[in-house]
Amino acid sequence: MALKDAPAQATELTSDRDFYAPDTAYGRFGMKQFYPDTMDAPHWHGHVEFNLILGNDMCYDYDGRTVIVPEDRIVAFWAGVPHRLTRFERPLHDDMVLTNLYMPVDRFLFMPHVSQLQVALLGGAVVVLPPQSLSRTTYYQWLEDFRSSQPERWEILFAELNAALRRSQLDGFDFLSLPESMTHDSHRSNSRQITQLVAMIRYILENLASPLTTAEVARVARLHPNYASSLFAKTLHIPMKRFIIRMRLLRARAILIDGSDPISQVAEESGFSSMTQFYEHFRTAYGMSPHQMRREHSTGS
Repeated sequence: MALKDAPAQATELTSDRDFYAPDTAYGRFGMKQFYPDTMDAPHWHGHVEFNLILGNDMCYDYDGRTVIVPEDRIVAFWAGVPHRLTRFERPLHDDMVLTNLYMPVDRFLFMPHVSQLQVALLGGAVVVLPPQSLSRTTYYQWLEDFRSSQPERWEILFAELNAALRRSQLDGFDFLSLPESMTHDSHRSNSRQITQLVAMIRYILENLASPLTTAEVARVARLHPNYASSLFAKTLHIPMKRFIIRMRLLRARAILIDGSDPISQVAEESGFSSMTQFYEHFRTAYGMSPHQMRREHSTGS
């Protein structure tokens, strides 16, 4: 490869199936390096995604907003909302390569000491990490560590990723995009509110299979239900009930793609109280039935 400091030869992007497994709630951790191309339609999945492109700038449609991902900068966003690579800023060429890191949202939200970044990304922000916090060299080392499949190297990777994200909070990450209802100042909630939000999100993720009420979630943060609902919607740009449904759908999709459990069991494990409710929400979100989703990925992998 012509690009200096790039690791082993990039490969074609393989099936989403690689990032899902029946023993994980939202998908498995992974890294890929490949030649990028525009996407025919938006997609969404249960990861926090980190992108590093060399040789071009990418234009994303992210939750209805246009976001330009700059070359040679590591950009992070929550992939649980619809996003699509729509175009490149310059003509395509052979030296263009994209390296992505996929962190399952449950694992990301249980990382310690990065609550400001957790709330920012789950709130719909697209963030560029400062280069002094995470260099391209370190990022490519992680790719090699991931490809090694050695457990100790994976442990080092996760520890270094957590440290890099902590450092980015101290150095100051930049927002490429925020939802229209937010400003840079309003999104940087005070530390107490951030702690309360993370506590509520973690409780939701730990108890998805059980019935969840606003009062129950608010109690974890020692808040009045009305205030908890307002804080959640204002900061995360999504009502709490809708967020819970989205997380349940992501969990159901992860189980469906690489599992063989009956559809009724998938619905139950994902926290849906009835099959009718499950099918309605699933079709609305993905444009197909759970059976079609499983069939599509079983034949396309």
